[in-house]
Amino acid sequence: MTQQDPQPLDQSVFGSPAAAPPVQPKKGSVAGSAIREIIETLVLAGIIFLAVRMVVLNFRVDGESMLPNMHNEEMLLVNRNAYRGVDLGPLDDLLPGKDNRASDGRFYPFDPPQRGDVIVFDPPTDSSKPYIKRIIGLPGEEVTFNKGRVIINGVELDEPYIDQDTRCGGNGRCDVVVEPGTVFVLGDNRGNSSDSRVFGLVPVGNIIGKAWVTYWPVPDFGFVPHKDYPGIPETSMSADDSRVLQPAASPTAGDYGDERQKKDRQKKEKDRQDNAAGTPAT
Repeated sequence: MTQQDPQPLDQSVFGSPAAAPPVQPKKGSVAGSAIREIIETLVLAGIIFLAVRMVVLNFRVDGESMLPNMHNEEMLLVNRNAYRGVDLGPLDDLLPGKDNRASDGRFYPFDPPQRGDVIVFDPPTDSSKPYIKRIIGLPGEEVTFNKGRVIINGVELDEPYIDQDTRCGGNGRCDVVVEPGTVFVLGDNRGNSSDSRVFGLVPVGNIIGKAWVTYWPVPDFGFVPHKDYPGIPETSMSADDSRVLQPAASPTAGDYGDERQKKDRQKKEKDRQDNAAGTPAT
């Protein structure tokens, strides 16, 4: 009796094994997952937006006071923390970066206000709009004018970035010594600018921030250049100067006068936060 090989089963008779039916997700769970993802995305976007607004604010150049370097309707990002100082205390001797410390030992991650910085600030006038100008005189320096030129401590300021003479009307603000805690500012368009020649010195506490990036129009996109003055030695910030270098977002009554002025500053700050289209700066 011979052994026969087993015959394969005829699948057409017995049929193939039935596949398990796919599990269909419940409609409620799909909708809930989508809503949760949308909420998470919105919350994350809100956190990023608030974090960015804590660092920068957007402003729109309003007018021609900064020609030929900044034009009307130009859009800027302003670094509101550029002049924030940190008191290191006992860590002062342990950390590098001595050049970024003022005489009171405060550390400035960037720099204290420097000559050539373009700043946005609340002017010491009744104007409700911030101004945009360039820092020319620092605390302790004597600022005068002669033959269409700016003179700092007896040395003529070299300003190749302007295209006209600088005149001053002799109103008592044309021969000044910059007081502690203030700066002397000028617009680049010297023939059409309301600046320290008109309203006097600007308290450092009034500075909203340093112009950082131009983002509109597109051909002008880039960092706002800082102007250097190699012929003029920089004046060191004193303890009296650096103590007022506080963020403009949290003014104190001592920096800006009485309680009413403080509330006005806080209202302006809130308006700037709410104005996503860019606050105009004259």
